Amino acid sequence: MSAATALTQRPRPIPGRLGTLRRTAPGTLLVLLALCGPALAPHTIDTPVTAPYAPPGQGALLGGDQLGRDVLSRLLDGGTALIGSALLVATVVTLTATLTGCVAVLRPAIGRAVERTADVAILLPSVLGIMLIALAWPGGGRGAVVVAAMVLGTPYAVRIVAGAAAPLANSGYVEAAVTRGENLAYIALRELLPNLRATVLALFGLRFVEGIYVISMAGFLQIGPQPPAADWALMVRENAPGILLNPWAVLAPSLAIAVLAISVNLAAVSLAPHSVPKAVTTA
Repeated sequence: MSAATALTQRPRPIPGRLGTLRRTAPGTLLVLLALCGPALAPHTIDTPVTAPYAPPGQGALLGGDQLGRDVLSRLLDGGTALIGSALLVATVVTLTATLTGCVAVLRPAIGRAVERTADVAILLPSVLGIMLIALAWPGGGRGAVVVAAMVLGTPYAVRIVAGAAAPLANSGYVEAAVTRGENLAYIALRELLPNLRATVLALFGLRFVEGIYVISMAGFLQIGPQPPAADWALMVRENAPGILLNPWAVLAPSLAIAVLAISVNLAAVSLAPHSVPKAVTTA
């Protein structure tokens, strides 16, 4: 065996608990801070405390927005709904895609129908889909955007899970379960799902980031939460004209969205197992 072959076959080192904690801590702390933010806000979110676009000072650490409201208070209050909505989107899409993808590879007829449906749904542009669902939804609002994110994100997720589960469906232990007469739910949950943990956790992180992106984009387009709500995307849109007067009114919510998405995605990847049992196929 050559040195190059030995290096390629060497198992990846499994990070210790300290390394995992280091990667998950930023996302966890940021989520907790955003969820507890309303209780930590020094001012009410709708009361002017400074002049419009006032620079940071004693009364407002991040200055004022276009109406003189405290940027820090609105920043601390604006992340709760966004995180809750993104978590809901990621959870529903991941669960739906995992179950559908496992069933699709175990039942070829269902798999073909799922594949055709996903191909058609993927062709719909995300912005157009959000606008159509939000306009058709009674009253619009954040609920419409959340439903749009679920509908638009599921086809991609199903294809990812089905692609990862397809080699496992022909493995020896799955065929042994079929021979024993196990039902579809048992095979999907006990044979396939344990070997898809890395894919599912990575998919959850990606769907969370996608949920933040879709909801923030909708808020920036004023599809969903409306003024005077303290929403990070709305803060960026509302304060963009005064970015030269008080840059923090735009930079603070923008950085909050970016750091939240990146840190949670890194946490999901670090929690995923670095190695999974290999599928053994039969001849």
